[in-house]
Amino acid sequence: MSTPQVVVITGASAGIGRATAQAFGKRGAKIGLLARGQAGLDGAKKDVEDAGGQALAIPTDVSDYDQVVAAAAAVEEAFGPIDVWINVAFTSVFAPFIDIKPKEFQRVTEVAYLGFVYGTHVALSRMLPRGRGTIVQVGSALGSRSIPLQSAYCGAKHAVDGFTSTIRTELLHEKSNVHITIAQMPAVNTPQFSWVLSRLPNHPQPVPPIYQPEVAARGVVFAADHPERKQYWVGASTVGTIFANKFAAPLLDRYLAKTGYKSQQTDEKAKADAPYNLWEPVDGADGHDHGAHGVFDSKAHSMAPQLWFSHHVRLATGGAFAGLALTVLAVRRLLR
Repeated sequence: MSTPQVVVITGASAGIGRATAQAFGKRGAKIGLLARGQAGLDGAKKDVEDAGGQALAIPTDVSDYDQVVAAAAAVEEAFGPIDVWINVAFTSVFAPFIDIKPKEFQRVTEVAYLGFVYGTHVALSRMLPRGRGTIVQVGSALGSRSIPLQSAYCGAKHAVDGFTSTIRTELLHEKSNVHITIAQMPAVNTPQFSWVLSRLPNHPQPVPPIYQPEVAARGVVFAADHPERKQYWVGASTVGTIFANKFAAPLLDRYLAKTGYKSQQTDEKAKADAPYNLWEPVDGADGHDHGAHGVFDSKAHSMAPQLWFSHHVRLATGGAFAGLALTVLAVRRLLR
């Protein structure tokens, strides 16, 4: 029997991180769960153990480098050397850029970008001397093509892509057996749309098509198993966005300017006193666990053909044709 992997997942208390923890738990992995909210961490730990794995829940703010260092040390003391480090944690603000306060923009950048930088640095500091290990960045189609109302998040995801490319070239230069890759995500049904700081009139939503977090988790696990490729696309919206950005960027700007506000909001009015997680976790005094899924189960897909294309390198052209088809559809819609 093979030795169980030791895995660290940031942002493990909900959404993609939570679903990824469940997926690795089914493989019997030993998992360090990092997030701020204790109730969510406790729920994630139970999920992993129920699935057959082992878990250590470590309350951690990834924007604090020292906390990330301490968390890594705790994981290795409990489980041994870390094999896979997965950066997922983020926060965001939904609002026109001019309505985002500088401190809020800074906070998103510290978590959604520097949190990845710190996690990568801590992981490499332990993996490089051993000559083995894999880092998976959970990216986004918005790292290739920005959309309105998410300037801080889009900026962070662009930065993660650029930063990761640099690290990859350095590892290649050193002929290292440590690998780094990105799983590029589509719109996913996670709790973030219920707890993000929003200044929109209506409740925020992911731009369809929407996928369940388990689809995203399968992409992350596959990326961890096959890190030789620099990125994996999960979902039609990811492929379409990347190719539309490449082949029809000016038209895409106009299309997003026309549709991007409405497509990111439901018809439900936003609650003025809704809690948000920018500064503190939203587990609350009652210890509420939000789980992996958001409120869009009725709209979310459980399968993603593009993920299959990502798994089969020789058929990657199929993903390209799908992306080009979506580009044509977007342009046709814009020109109506």
